[in-house]
Formats: sequence, structure tokens, C-alpha cells
Amino acid sequence: MINITDIQNARQRIGPYIHKTPLIHSNSLSMLTGAEVYLKLENLQKTGSFKVRGAFNKLLNVDGGKVIAASMGNHAQAVAFAAQALGKSATIVMPTTVSLVKEEATRGYHADVVLVGEGFKDALEYAVSQKDHLFIHAFDDDEVIAGQGTIGIEILEDLKDVDAVFVPVGGGGLIAGTAIAVKALSPRTVLIGVQAESAPSTYLSLREKKIIECTPLPTIADGIAVGRTGEKTFELIKRHVDEIQLANEDSIAKAILLFLERKKLVVEGAGAITLAALMDSKERFQNKRVVLVLSGGNIDFTIIDRIIRKGLATSGRIGVLEVTIDDTAGSLHIVTGVIASNRANILDVRHDRLAGNIPFGKAKVIITAEVRGKNHLEHIFLDLAEKGYEVKELTRI
Repeated sequence: MINITDIQNARQRIGPYIHKTPLIHSNSLSMLTGAEVYLKLENLQKTGSFKVRGAFNKLLNVDGGKVIAASMGNHAQAVAFAAQALGKSATIVMPTTVSLVKEEATRGYHADVVLVGEGFKDALEYAVSQKDHLFIHAFDDDEVIAGQGTIGIEILEDLKDVDAVFVPVGGGGLIAGTAIAVKALSPRTVLIGVQAESAPSTYLSLREKKIIECTPLPTIADGIAVGRTGEKTFELIKRHVDEIQLANEDSIAKAILLFLERKKLVVEGAGAITLAALMDSKERFQNKRVVLVLSGGNIDFTIIDRIIRKGLATSGRIGVLEVTIDDTAGSLHIVTGVIASNRANILDVRHDRLAGNIPFGKAKVIITAEVRGKNHLEHIFLDLAEKGYEVKELTRI
């Protein structure tokens, strides 16, 4: 089982190949949460993710020239990049459902990309079966864990008297390594892992005191959508991590939006989940010095518009109204005039005349509007109701 010495050795070994990423204070997030918030910016790491730390530490310790890994994204890019830098040949196995953006990013590091199966499990089984290559596990490997743990050393070098560190959890390599380092150097610091509600394997495993496997549901935090925590990582998590929290999709989307707006940072869902967890439990951390590990920035820009809209809706800045109006000329103009008079910006208007519950001569209009918050939206509802319109809020965006 690895210890702080292994992580310190990894730090020296991989230092020439990676960035020591910034640890910055966020005044805006501190005001929002009531905590003293610092951000460990692994989204600015090479390949856009912490994964290069473990990849380099592993590859620097192997003699073979051919390596293989299975991954949906960040681990793939990390292994491909590290292999290229060290003159090794890398094969990356991905499921056929992987996003084109992540596939092309991995090919950009000159890896041989092989698409196998419909899900990660199929890709993993294929990668393990290729005995002519050295398999590089994404998280359940001592040298990979030690490499990820160098983040913990860097945090405590840059900041003293840390009360809590929030770390994303997928298979557990990042939280296991970071927790070993932090607990060795600052035993009083609380280590909090964060998983998506849609992929809660480690959370359930700790609760049941045994490894629980569960199929992940679709999640914005796709980088940590792992169905089973690692054998090695689970033992380390039990020993060094204080608790695991869950965050839902709305909270994660809101956190992504906050990073974009308040800090001008692109943070993927798997990294933004730490802010989501802090926002959901901020009463506990009032006036505490807290570090959020932003594990990566490789967000899929083909869906970022949907993520932003979801974040806007969650924070009450986009509302969807369903209004029943007379199906006559000029009726819609009156409704939009009410909304405009309340200084809301209409983004979309749709008519529904065919629903079974619409009386003859009536139409339902679904209006998506940009508002200044839930109180502003409520004022628009009251104004429309006072003018005799039947109106209700919809949740879909």
C-alpha cells in the first residue's frame, strides 16, 4: 500500500513533465458560500486534466515500449501524451459511443485509437486482453495513485491551515492519492470526496462497507461516471477519506456556469462537482478554509450550450412559461407585451393547438424567457394571472 514517500518520489520523478498548477483564492465564490475558497486549477494541467500526473509516473517506471489503456477521455489523452513524450507506442481503446471531440483529441497525441463495444466495460475488457501491450489502469494502480497524490503535496506547499479539501471521485485514484498526501502532511484537514448522484459507486461502497457496482446513468460529470471503484483505491479511501458527498445534475450545471461567469474558467462537470458539493453544504463550512480540486477542463463544447442553459434555469435566470390564450390575432402580442413590460428577454416562443386538454378556440403558448431570478419570474406570473391568463411554469429547457 502506497504512502507519502511514494508520492514524494513521484513528485520528483514527474516534475519535469507536468505543470505545477496554480492554487488561487476566489473572492466571489467565498462570498457566495461563506467559506474561504481556494481553487486548485488542474483544468490548466497539460492535456486539460490531472490524469497526466499518474500517466507519467506509471510510464516512467516501465521498460516496455508498447502500452495500452481504456478510457472515455481524460485518461486516454494523458496516456497518449505521456507515451508520445517518452517515446513509447500507445494504443487507446474507446467505446464506439465516445464523443468525436475526445476521440480526435486522443488521436492528436499520435495514439492508435481502437473503438470497441458500446460502453466502457467492453473497451476495458478488450484492452486487458491485449497481452502484447502493458495495460495502464486509469485508477487502480499504485504508481498512478501516487502520481495523482502529488496534487495534495502541492496544495499544502501553497496554503497552510487548510480545513477541508473537496476532490472529485470516479474510480478513486485522485481522491486516494490526494488523501494520503494531505493526511500525512496535515492530519486535521478533512478530505471530502464528491460523486455524481448518477454514478455513486464509491458512496454506496463506503456505506455498505464493501465494493458496490452500479451502472452509471447519463451525467454532465461524464469524466467520473465510473460503475465500480477500484480494489486498491477503495482500501485507501476507507483509511484516509472522511466522507463522500453526492451532487445532482442541476447543482453541477450551476457550478459550471459559476466558473464561467465568476472566474472565466472552463471546468468540465467532473471538476465543477466540487463547487456543487460546497454550495449544497455551505452552512457547514462557514469561515472555513476550503480547497476545491478542479480536476479537468475537457468539456465537450458540442453540448456546452445545453449545459449553460441548464445552469441558467437552475439558478432561476431562465424560465419556461405555459400560457393559455385565445387563438385569435393579437392575443400573443398582449402576452409578450406583459413580459416585455417586466423587462424580461424572450428567447423562444412555441404554439401548441393540438393537445387534448386545450378547449376549441384556445392555444397554449410555451415561452422561454431570460429573467433576473426566481422573484422576477414570479412577478411575471402574477402580472399575467391578474390580467386573466392561465399560466404555469414548466421545467424543461
